[in-house]
Amino acid sequence: MMFLVFKRRTVIMSIVAFFAIIFLSCWFYFSSDSVTAFNNTEDKEIQEYHIVTTEFKTTSADGKELESYRWDPGTIFVEKGEKVRLRLLGFNGKEHPFIIEGTDYKGTVSKGEETVLEVQFKKEGIYRLICLTHHDSQEHGPMIGYIVVD
Repeated sequence: MMFLVFKRRTVIMSIVAFFAIIFLSCWFYFSSDSVTAFNNTEDKEIQEYHIVTTEFKTTSADGKELESYRWDPGTIFVEKGEKVRLRLLGFNGKEHPFIIEGTDYKGTVSKGEETVLEVQFKKEGIYRLICLTHHDSQEHGPMIGYIVVD
């Protein structure tokens, strides 16, 4: 005949662990302070993208100073018909007047300031965010960002 012997301390610790697991599970399940990182519900809020102006500088071997301006990130992806808020922060350069090619959207980003633009694209395609000051290599560009609409 075999007997199972449990120590009182083992039984008490097992019961405490069981209730701790139940309590933590309920707390995580009912926690109202949780934040959803990705939400696929139909009633979405406006999607925001933060874009900053950046500048790269270097000196060539012959001592010539080179610089180039960019949007960072350089490419964003949005859904066709999705409402999008672009928050453009002027970090480098005095000001950057811009257009979004193929649309009526335009504005200016100034150093130390944020320009907010709400956009919505009805057609799929690739739209270029073009700085009119730095539009080609002669003007330390091209400072072009891409908005890919699927």
